[in-house]
Amino acid sequence: MTPGKPAERARPARRRLTVDRRREELMAAALELFSRRDAEDVSIDDVATAAGASRALVYHYFGGKQELYVAALRSAADQLESRLRPQLGGSPLQEVASGLTRYFDFVEEHAAGFAALLRGGPANRAGEVGEIVDGVRQRLSRRIQKQLGLERPSPVLRATMRAWIASVETAGLDWLDHRDIERPTLERMLVDQLVALLGAAARYDGDVGRLLEVLGERPA
Repeated sequence: MTPGKPAERARPARRRLTVDRRREELMAAALELFSRRDAEDVSIDDVATAAGASRALVYHYFGGKQELYVAALRSAADQLESRLRPQLGGSPLQEVASGLTRYFDFVEEHAAGFAALLRGGPANRAGEVGEIVDGVRQRLSRRIQKQLGLERPSPVLRATMRAWIASVETAGLDWLDHRDIERPTLERMLVDQLVALLGAAARYDGDVGRLLEVLGERPA
């Protein structure tokens, strides 16, 4: 140390991250915030602070809060969909049950992303945000229909499947809030709910009744 000069305070070493890794960190921080507060109430400064980054860096990667919000939700949607890729083997209902297990694996491991995807942001879910959320639901519905051996569902069956998917989403959010029911129990209950909904739909659509017979279930 040079005489007469005060010792300089050591600065913490800055982590050198790849562009993709830095973007992932910023999106993860944003999802955590968006899962607990409406997007309108989260600022770029909030995201920067949560990620341990500068405000300028967030703008550099995303341009603004709306771009960050959309990118974060799209990332969560992509991760969820990757979990739901079919894994053939077993009866149709067993495949649905297996898909539910993978769905709730995502809910448990990526709680912030799941909650932000379904609960955060503008109430009307307009524009790109609405397209992301609705796109996940539509692809999930098509995958389940394929697992059940359906090519073109009737209007009654389409409405029934959409109602069941809404139940699965609501159950996921409720489980995150309370966690007072065992996951396997919840998953079995949701499969039973699907069968019950199909049973109700069969009274209005004979094709649904025939589907239940194929699944080994009798219409109510």
